[in-house]
Amino acid sequence: MDLLLTGGTVVTMNREREVLVDADVLVQDGRIAKVGRGLKPRGTRRVVDVTGKVVLPGLIHGHLHACQTLFRGRADGLELLDWLRERIWPFEASHDAASMRASADLTFAELIRSGATAALDMGSVYHYDAVFESARDAGFRLVGGKAMMDAGAGVPAGLRESTEESLRESLALKERWHGTHGGRLRYAFAPRFVLSCTPELLREVARLAKEHGLRIHTHASENAKETDAVRQYTGGEDNVAFFHTVGMSGPHVTMAHCVWLSQEEQDILRDTRTVVCHCPGSNLKLASGIAKVPELLEAGVAVALGADGAPCNNTLDIFYEMKLAAVMHNPRVGPCAMTPMRVLEMATLHGARALGLEDEVGSLEPGKRADITVVDVSGLHAGPTPEDVLVPLVHSARGSDVAHVFIDGQPVLRDGVLTTLDASSVLANANAQVARILKRRQKKARSG
Repeated sequence: MDLLLTGGTVVTMNREREVLVDADVLVQDGRIAKVGRGLKPRGTRRVVDVTGKVVLPGLIHGHLHACQTLFRGRADGLELLDWLRERIWPFEASHDAASMRASADLTFAELIRSGATAALDMGSVYHYDAVFESARDAGFRLVGGKAMMDAGAGVPAGLRESTEESLRESLALKERWHGTHGGRLRYAFAPRFVLSCTPELLREVARLAKEHGLRIHTHASENAKETDAVRQYTGGEDNVAFFHTVGMSGPHVTMAHCVWLSQEEQDILRDTRTVVCHCPGSNLKLASGIAKVPELLEAGVAVALGADGAPCNNTLDIFYEMKLAAVMHNPRVGPCAMTPMRVLEMATLHGARALGLEDEVGSLEPGKRADITVVDVSGLHAGPTPEDVLVPLVHSARGSDVAHVFIDGQPVLRDGVLTTLDASSVLANANAQVARILKRRQKKARSG
């Protein structure tokens, strides 16, 4: 069905970065047909008045763990490696298909409610069909894959897999899901990080990704102790340099975090056009450090934004990530390096590159998919609205300010209410599933 949004302030994110006041967006067959003023609703079945609101490209998370949302608030006070080994990996190993579905439903409900239309997701080792099924039913745009882990210290039995098993299941998921539902669901290889993967697995992932035209999604240089451990594991190489050695670099690769980079690694990212995802909320909570994002951007590296996982954030609100990205670098590089436009580019255009969808989403231009977020910045915490509407969007807005969200032109949030998910049912099921997991873990602990 056709859709016409009328009277809004349209932040196009096109090449000229035009911001059009009192403008309209016409959607036909799930794609943007026209952007401009005075568009007529001839034959249009749905007309939505967005006067006084801001119309944006759908916001994009470049790094996410939907499998972890069920465990929000249950892994505080730990740095990365202890956080993984003592809390997150045991929790992930406790998942079954039902709990994974509940975690994914809660994830996509929160993402849509806070204005996100797409994400690059890394699952746990098992039950990733449930994540795709959840995204399918929610109408969400997902590029994702199961975590690949054929090595590593402290990995629980419930997450262990052989190299062959990891590759076989990844390819089977690709066959079942890649390109389905009008291309809204796509597969990406997701080797977790250097410390949980054998070099053999990484080399084969690099080969298969090129053979099948798939993305690779991994973590790199998140924590100082992790980078030290990687050097020991690889015989002296740093994360990005090692990935590059085994063939895992290039425009089809997205590396989350990249906090502790050597100059050589920064040069590799630039020269290979590998995409980075900045996760400021997670990096601060886990005491991982602050990535040199302004320098990476100045060097021409595409840097997206992501919430990472709910247990290390604890919100999946991308407006929170934009706010942090805009201000956390100021004490080191000054107040002008991370402008509102630059930060919004990270959440839209660079996010699209992180997913390998830069030709499909990330801007409001004719021919692109109609992934659209409409935000009301007239609230007490954002007003009075300045002439530059990007300022309240980045510095004041919250996910709760999102009024409407469309994916492929279909409404998934209307007047702040989810249309493809029932919020109360999603939350009730999440509570029930985590209670079931905790009860099972307690029974296992008592039995020794």
